[in-house]
Amino acid sequence: MKEEIQVYDNVLQLIGKTPLIHLNSITSGFKGDFFAKVEAFNPGHSTKDRIALYIIEEAERKGILKPGDTIIETTSGNTGFSIAMVSIIKGYECILAVSSKSSPDKIDMLRTMGAKVHVCPAHVAADDPRSYYEVAKKLHQERKGSVYINQYFNELNMDAHFHSTGPEIWAQTEGKITHLVACSGTGGTISGTARFLKEKNPSIKVIGIDAFGSVLKKYHETKEFDTDEIYPYRIEGLGKNLIPTATDFDVIDKFIKVTDEESAHTARELAKTEGLFVGYTSGAAMQGIKQLAEAGEFKKDSKVVVIFPDHGSRYMSKIYSDTWMAEQGFFDTKNQAEAQPVEIVD
Repeated sequence: MKEEIQVYDNVLQLIGKTPLIHLNSITSGFKGDFFAKVEAFNPGHSTKDRIALYIIEEAERKGILKPGDTIIETTSGNTGFSIAMVSIIKGYECILAVSSKSSPDKIDMLRTMGAKVHVCPAHVAADDPRSYYEVAKKLHQERKGSVYINQYFNELNMDAHFHSTGPEIWAQTEGKITHLVACSGTGGTISGTARFLKEKNPSIKVIGIDAFGSVLKKYHETKEFDTDEIYPYRIEGLGKNLIPTATDFDVIDKFIKVTDEESAHTARELAKTEGLFVGYTSGAAMQGIKQLAEAGEFKKDSKVVVIFPDHGSRYMSKIYSDTWMAEQGFFDTKNQAEAQPVEIVD
């Protein structure tokens, strides 16, 4: 009898079911066990594959998205790549409004994936007509037969993770998870995952990682949108200068803030200690774990899951470039350039 070929119909069938990897060296000396949900194992190398496929297929199911339509989105890079990938397979045109803070690597990838890219200034108010939010809205209004994903204000962003990331983590930890640590940008990943996990066990503690220069932590604590909190920072896909409705603040127990510099060095440390080549936001998430551990957040029997959102290849011109790190002032007597010298053999 002839065996059937084991094959996937297309790349979209590889989305989800990402591995949970035990963190060993970088957490040495910390109380508890630490596990990374490594979303770089998605075919688009980020957690945003999940929302891109889920939201697009929901739009198709409801008849909102039809053959020949155009998909428009606001993105710091990862969501755009995922939407472009799904659009290729499903036959849609893709137009993206991208923050200028996004690495050149990400922007080049988007163009390579056939997306039309509009690069917008990062450090302007959300309601400024030049902001990537407003540019995406304008493109949607002008483009007949277009659908605006609008991940920051789309409930389906959370639903995607409620139906995938949350159940995966619950199953992978056999329900033993005590803490979920995740960065918050749109808030869809942390909120959807937390909703599922807290339905299973309300005592699971959910901790969001925010950036200095972002309004999320203070808003969570005071319900006040404080514009004085807003100033430029370098981490991509983390924090916000607005309040996304795709964030369910009620399922997040607390936020802590991390710095650009420490997050960059921690991402590099993950590569050197755990062999995990992950992105800037993953470094931020791990930096949050360090700060929480130092503050005594975890106990001996804690089972901590941290979500690493994307792959390090998208930051070659940023945190993995010694030149960029030096330009930011991220190398000093404590943190000299960590890369090994290159020897040229004639």
